[in-house]
Amino acid sequence: MNNIKNRFSIKDLENLTGIKAHTIRIWEKRYNLLEPKRTETNIRYYDLASFQKLLNVKYLNSNGYKISKIATIEPQEIPQLVRELATKTNLDSHAINAFKLAMINFDQALFYKTYETLLTEKSFENIFYNIFIPLLTEIGLLWQTDTITPAHEHFISILIRQKILINTEKVQSKQSHHPVKTFVLYLPDNEIHDLGLTFINHEVISNGHRSIFLGQSVPLESLIELKNYYDDITFISYFTIKPEKENLLTYIDQFNELLLKDSTSNFWILGNRVNDLDTEELPNNVITYKTIKSLTDAL
Repeated sequence: MNNIKNRFSIKDLENLTGIKAHTIRIWEKRYNLLEPKRTETNIRYYDLASFQKLLNVKYLNSNGYKISKIATIEPQEIPQLVRELATKTNLDSHAINAFKLAMINFDQALFYKTYETLLTEKSFENIFYNIFIPLLTEIGLLWQTDTITPAHEHFISILIRQKILINTEKVQSKQSHHPVKTFVLYLPDNEIHDLGLTFINHEVISNGHRSIFLGQSVPLESLIELKNYYDDITFISYFTIKPEKENLLTYIDQFNELLLKDSTSNFWILGNRVNDLDTEELPNNVITYKTIKSLTDAL
């Protein structure tokens, strides 16, 4: 049974492309850019071809083509024009659109092809910062608006994680036997969003440090054992949904008491929950970061 999403409401198109529904309707009526279909009960919807065309139209429009001009181009010529333009200009938005399409269709081949094309011009790190992070941000919003299902999010996240792990293995094999510093990377209890932390693990190793990657849902008490092995540790954690807002300071106080007190160790935190913290209330050896890039720049 084929469960690929092939029917989209105008609200779906707005969420997926960033083009307002009002604008889509104007383009549809004035320039005949899209042809909505109707269900047996007369409900309007757009097919997969309309979604793909709208992504291409947006790309051309963002790169200087007026809608009136795009409307005169034969539909079968638009994808080729987009490909030609992408080779001459910034690939980023074109790649993000291709990854979205791969996600909607559960199309691994398109994901791999797009990624390999990017690698001919960009480093893995550049792809992650400039394409994967904006893509994942958009995907989070799409999931919240019910435009995509958790299955779509998991599909694309697994493929991105796969690329991080492959590149981590490459840098690990070249790492010196004398790492500069020791970092312990973990997520708190009931926190499972580890994609950002997985990339930070890659960056820690790339910078010549020892990385002890513990992953998801790690109880505080289990971190104490590490103090028996290393004197100077920088702990890194990513607070996306845990701890809850009302428990944040309590959690950090417990961490400080168990792992930082009377030591030279530090605790670096990033993630959505950082926005709920008053940094002036934090111990001196607890540092917050707003982005992955700002943290990795501090390595």
